[in-house]
Amino acid sequence: MTTMRTRFAPSPTGVLHLGNARTALFNWLLARRHGGVFVLRIEDTDRERSTPENIQIILDALQWLGLDFDEGPFFQSERMAQYHAAADRLIAEGHAYRCRCTPVELEAKRQQAIAEKRKSLYDRTCREKNYGPEQPHVVRLKMPPDGSTVLDDLIKGRVEVNNAEMDDWIILRSDGSPVYNFCVVIDDTDMRITHVVRGEDHLTNTHKQLHVYRALGLEPPRFGHLPLILGKDRAKMSKRDGATDLLDYQELGYLPQAMRNFLARLGWSHGDQELFTDDELIKAFTLETVSASNAIFDQDKLNWTNASKIREAEPRDLVEPLLPFLRERGYAAEDGERLLEIIAILRDRSTTLVDMADRARMFYCAPEKYDEKAVKKHWKGEARAVLERFVAWLKTQDPLRQEDIMPFIEGLAQQMSLQLGQIAQPIRIALTGSSASPPIEATIALIGRDEVIARVEKALRELPLPQDPADVTTPK
Repeated sequence: MTTMRTRFAPSPTGVLHLGNARTALFNWLLARRHGGVFVLRIEDTDRERSTPENIQIILDALQWLGLDFDEGPFFQSERMAQYHAAADRLIAEGHAYRCRCTPVELEAKRQQAIAEKRKSLYDRTCREKNYGPEQPHVVRLKMPPDGSTVLDDLIKGRVEVNNAEMDDWIILRSDGSPVYNFCVVIDDTDMRITHVVRGEDHLTNTHKQLHVYRALGLEPPRFGHLPLILGKDRAKMSKRDGATDLLDYQELGYLPQAMRNFLARLGWSHGDQELFTDDELIKAFTLETVSASNAIFDQDKLNWTNASKIREAEPRDLVEPLLPFLRERGYAAEDGERLLEIIAILRDRSTTLVDMADRARMFYCAPEKYDEKAVKKHWKGEARAVLERFVAWLKTQDPLRQEDIMPFIEGLAQQMSLQLGQIAQPIRIALTGSSASPPIEATIALIGRDEVIARVEKALRELPLPQDPADVTTPK
């Protein structure tokens, strides 16, 4: 049995877009499901934009997404000899020819076609001239003038193109550089690629490429063309719909496992299942269940997927990705038991790592200000007395144990004839600046005794006295 070999072949001309990332993922899943080989090839023939920096962007994006390749990266810029040898063979065997038509002549032909309201195709002036290499020329592939080219696409089904719609296209430019549609055939052949899965924008290219395979007497791989990813308005994705650069999502605090899950579900389904482990994706993925319709990007769905993956993750597995977000905010965050406890307490409340880092602020920084609505609602009655009694108790607790905190709060509520909220909310405001936090006992324990004392004393200094003196009662 032939080993399945898939490939991802991006051009390093900038960022790695979501559509390309999905293409890479589908090829990776296909290879992994069938025990095959996943090849990375960098199509770097655009000399101006194919910079080392842009190549590194691709490598970094694939590494973050967690897609490991088995062979490569191979670079087209290092394979010019193979392309020229194949072109020479096609010329020698009568499947290609040198064309000496100048740009001026070609433009005149194009203008005439426009004037005659017909499609502008090369008129094959040089097809039978058998020109040698002495004068400037391009090399064109001889296309059949009649009949049709049929592609049995793994996703789109049967796609047939009339050969009269395709002219003798250029495979080598006048400077000797090969064109994309020619290079990929030689590359995929040499790299023994069995399945080419790529975006549907390549569908017209595939019909051209099939003729290169035919001319060279080669068996083409199986092709599958993925539909587009569109925004909610079913137009081409833009920044309005969400980031289009994969690495933007790393900076926005999304987990790579969430992006793999989300991208896999863009145009592919497996019953009603929404959340997958990598092993489940690999086991379930097939091209037969990839939709032939365009996929719709849904930011809310991505957020839900990411929040679900955060909840599923072990705190230890979130430390490494979270630490950069904590440190860039200036928090004195270190790997250790305290950070694991902070992650554990914030997991269920966080949509992204950015969200988690923002929520973690209360554990590293005293509040700079106090929420006015929270103060108005809860900083009244015996709130000041509650904090005074609380801080007095804290000073007797060295070390402070989390299991002692709630018994004290419950006892204080009973002593002062108050509800638990009338005890907990003034403490929350003093510690976090707002009336919302994780459970009060965990919040106090994670901030730490000395810091809690400092924050409460700061609140007692800075928060106003209750506005209505009648609200104040003598502490018991």
